[in-house]
Amino acid sequence: MNRPNQRLVWIAAACVPLLLVCVAALQAGIDTRTRTAMQEKDELLLSSPSAVQRISLGYDSLLADIYWTRAVQYYGSRVGTEDPNFDLLWPLLDITTTLDPKLVTAYRFGAIFLSEPGRGGAGRTDLAVKLVKRGIAANPDRWRLGADLGFLYYWRMKDYPDSAAAYLQASKVQGSPLWLKMMAARVAQKGGSLETSRMIWSQLYESTQDAMVRKRASDMLRALKAQEDETQLDELAAEYQRRFGHFPASMDELRDAGLVRGIPLDPDGYPYEFGANGKSQLNSRSSLVIPPEIKPAPTPSK
Repeated sequence: MNRPNQRLVWIAAACVPLLLVCVAALQAGIDTRTRTAMQEKDELLLSSPSAVQRISLGYDSLLADIYWTRAVQYYGSRVGTEDPNFDLLWPLLDITTTLDPKLVTAYRFGAIFLSEPGRGGAGRTDLAVKLVKRGIAANPDRWRLGADLGFLYYWRMKDYPDSAAAYLQASKVQGSPLWLKMMAARVAQKGGSLETSRMIWSQLYESTQDAMVRKRASDMLRALKAQEDETQLDELAAEYQRRFGHFPASMDELRDAGLVRGIPLDPDGYPYEFGANGKSQLNSRSSLVIPPEIKPAPTPSK
């Protein structure tokens, strides 16, 4: 090796520790300045993945792991808090997946972080879709990414044609399970039915080992069961009203009329109740919450 090339090797080797120190300093800076007047400068720095890639000196995968860890920490420190701010979540995920397009975990769980509404995430399904599509383009052999895209279209955007198309495309990936074709057909045929929603959440629950995702899926399955029960009870209450001229005030009246056997219980084990308008509802002691996205739209008044 000639002396100029050897000198370049030594210079590059000396720069690596400096690079890692700079990355650590950057993370510390984000932690301490995110909620201050310096936040705009952090966002400006984080909004340029190509700039980070240029200074990585070939250590793209290492930096991607660092930024992914930072994204998880950033999300975890804010989720569930009062009025959380997730402004830096997309830039962190953008950098992560630019540095390492093969980091499938970042696409899958990053999409969850981005799409969850309210205190659960950034409420940016548009960015979640963008992220997953990027993941599919970089990893066309990963059918789970296609399933994630179908889920986002179905559950978050109520876009059933695109959801069915995404599931169908995922089913064409070598090694993909048969249920993807079944899902594509069901979504195309039935759209946003409770039965289809339950099938999707069941598959999500069974296909992941992540505790947070499994809990979310379990909660949604229980909520879907409660919503299905309430729909049936509302139909029975309408039948009771046709027979007796008024809505039942309690489940006891529904039972005594022979319309149900016993007292219907929700997945928490509490009896359902009837409101003043004859609509069924959860017991006040129940811990179940039925999210607005799975409640049927109110019937327009005539």
